[in-house]
Amino acid sequence: MPGQHKDIAIRSFPAADRANRLSAVIQWEGLGAVVLLEYVIGGAVVGAVVGATGVGGGSLMTPLLTLVFGLPAQVAVGTDLLFASITKFSGALTHWRRGNVQWSITGWLTLGSVPAALGTIAALRIWHPDAVQFAAFVRPALAAALLLTAASLLFRSQIQALGRRFTLAKDGAQAGPARPVRPLPTAALGVVIGVMVTLTSVGAGAIGVVALLFLYPTLTAKRIVAVDIAHAIPLTLVAGLGHVALGTVNWMVLGALLVGSVPAISLGALLADRLPERVLRVFLAAMLTLIGTRLVLV
Repeated sequence: MPGQHKDIAIRSFPAADRANRLSAVIQWEGLGAVVLLEYVIGGAVVGAVVGATGVGGGSLMTPLLTLVFGLPAQVAVGTDLLFASITKFSGALTHWRRGNVQWSITGWLTLGSVPAALGTIAALRIWHPDAVQFAAFVRPALAAALLLTAASLLFRSQIQALGRRFTLAKDGAQAGPARPVRPLPTAALGVVIGVMVTLTSVGAGAIGVVALLFLYPTLTAKRIVAVDIAHAIPLTLVAGLGHVALGTVNWMVLGALLVGSVPAISLGALLADRLPERVLRVFLAAMLTLIGTRLVLV
């Protein structure tokens, strides 16, 4: 149904363009159940990948909404941010109940990322980009984020080993599982992630995990993932609500994506138990590289 998807994208901004302001609502008159089902299926595909690999939500959802469904880039980013804040909640709750979240690290990340997200939203509000301007700005940024995510998936172990050597060389015998928090580097990482996620909806997953592995190489993988997920919830929620204020969230698309993704995440987790982690990471990295390359070439 490419014609209908194109109509949805075109009708996303007429009132906003006249008012020089981005629109929050896509007009859904005449939208058929088949088109809505396509969004549900798209959400299921992304949910299955997230469940199987633990990453890839923003990395796949925003390109899917822009390249396949033809939504304006800013609507895709805003919708995906709220999608991420909702879908990550159950995972964060599970890690919290198991005591995996190291709140001191999460707090410093949030201290950097949330103000950065608010500042980025304020800059977008002042800039008032139209759909073409935002797409021209975000496409290369999104492509770079996807390629960085792919690289982080492939070289995660090497980056962690480098961080461990750096930590041991700097702290010597004091380095260990109980190593103190590094406030300034952690907050600085939060600032980078906050800006990147607000503009592209990518960065809080694989890139955040790998950066944390470098900063805290002696932490177990489950604690690193728990910190990353717990941090992603306030960041994506604040950034998503900022996009709501800008008028760049499509609630109908968000609902359809959630309907498809929530059950698919559990199915993807079952798939992860039957496939080697290395195979899954290489597959996802190859997919992200192809998408990122296409964004560069388009």
